[in-house]
Amino acid sequence: MIQQESRLKVADNTGAKEILCIRVLGGSGRRYAG
Repeated sequence: MIQQESRLKVADNTGAKEILCIRVLGGSGRRYAG
């Protein structure tokens, strides 16, 4: 969790948005799968 947040801060705005979307989609997928 901490590593992902660090990457988000270091990444540029565009990169951060992509990572954020991936995190949201990945989290939702996990919830549905679980």
